[in-house]
Amino acid sequence: MASIGKLIVGTGAALVILGLCLWLFADKLGWLGNLPGDFKVERPGFSLYFPVTTMLMLSFGLSGILWLVGRISR
Repeated sequence: MASIGKLIVGTGAALVILGLCLWLFADKLGWLGNLPGDFKVERPGFSLYFPVTTMLMLSFGLSGILWLVGRISR
């Protein structure tokens, strides 16, 4: 049970650090969400935003990081 507690505390600390970084550097990440392939439809009374390219990029990045962490921890 102690290892699960350490995992939860470590994950929480990592999320706090990630949140602080995003908060401090949000103005530098203006391109994120405005990539080619992110669909925006704006009409009177209706708007749709579907960030396909941004989500693919984040998915590839997180998958690579998790793969690397799994490789290192073996």
